[in-house]
Amino acid sequence: MNENYRVLYFRNISFRVANVIHLMFMFFNRLPATAKWYDRRDSVFVEFCVEDSKDVQVKFDLSKFDFSCVSGTDNIKHHNSVELFGDIDPKGSKHRRTDRSVLCCLRKAEAGKSWPRLTKDKTKCNWLSVDFNNWKDWEDDSEEDLSSFDKFSEMMNSMGGDDLPDLDGAEEEHDSADSDDEKMPDLE
Repeated sequence: MNENYRVLYFRNISFRVANVIHLMFMFFNRLPATAKWYDRRDSVFVEFCVEDSKDVQVKFDLSKFDFSCVSGTDNIKHHNSVELFGDIDPKGSKHRRTDRSVLCCLRKAEAGKSWPRLTKDKTKCNWLSVDFNNWKDWEDDSEEDLSSFDKFSEMMNSMGGDDLPDLDGAEEEHDSADSDDEKMPDLE
């Protein structure tokens, strides 16, 4: 009976220690935010998937960048520090926050050079994945063929205001005359 008491006592202590360690981790440390990335001719895009982000801070350096924010109703602190595969132009790099994510546009220091991965090291980051929906094999394409993603890249690089360019050609639709816009003949 005395032995059973000791086992329960030590189990209780180990459970408490595990809870304290977990709480200390959640309080003092920040969790990495989930991110997707894709490569373009002159830029690399990284989208951090954090909803309702607040206190967003992005610091661009020559060979790395740091991202941090607080997200969600639980105020979860996120922090990502990325050693990059190649060098970037810190002054030409930008970020934009939306309700669902934070998109970072990293301007390459050497445009036209493909990045096979985002990170300097070949180790797999469990929080990082390739954005195959936006991935494009641009090395074989001509310069004249600009997709909407390349237009978005140009928009991000020249970000001056909050007005976003029309990427789907909706403005062209309004300028063209449709056959159904003509006046109908009078009925007899």
